[in-house]
Amino acid sequence: MTAMAYEPTATQEELLLESFLALETPEGFKAELIEGEIVVSPAPDGEHEDYLSTVIRQVLRMSRTDMDCSGNKGLLMPSGGRCPKNHVIPDATFAPRELRLFRGAPSWMPCDGVAMVVEVTSNKPAGDRITKRHCYARGGIPLYVLVDREQGTVTLHSDPDPAIDDYAEVHSTAFGKPLPLPEPFAFDLETSDFA
Repeated sequence: MTAMAYEPTATQEELLLESFLALETPEGFKAELIEGEIVVSPAPDGEHEDYLSTVIRQVLRMSRTDMDCSGNKGLLMPSGGRCPKNHVIPDATFAPRELRLFRGAPSWMPCDGVAMVVEVTSNKPAGDRITKRHCYARGGIPLYVLVDREQGTVTLHSDPDPAIDDYAEVHSTAFGKPLPLPEPFAFDLETSDFA
């Protein structure tokens, strides 16, 4: 009797991840793997970028802690819960400058040390409002700011609880009113430019 070599077969999750990592997106597009779905998004419109630029400029100028910012940085989210093996790309990712978190980081880096992520809604706002919020909470990212263009609000999600894949604290304000950001930022985000 001869022994047969055993080669394990790849699971659907492994095949999906392998396909995602091999994906070549067209120029100007970004691809994310969120809750088992490959999401390909076109380049954002000018209004989206103006809102994002307004937030980034204020954080870099007014934050109590000196911050680094990366636009469209790939983050690896922990496996489990609603977010198995997610590869998420926030519109903006902030980390304390002293950590130099982005220097030498691979295309997809762990979210350890990230202080805040920011999303500005685009053509699929449910992804930013719900799906990504759960992923960021599961990853333990302390603060998630959502600029919701359709609803005319800016929302701060804080106090992540990975056990429920969500944030325990939510504070929302209408465009035109300030949104207080806690430490390490410790300033009021001015939203009058959004109104």
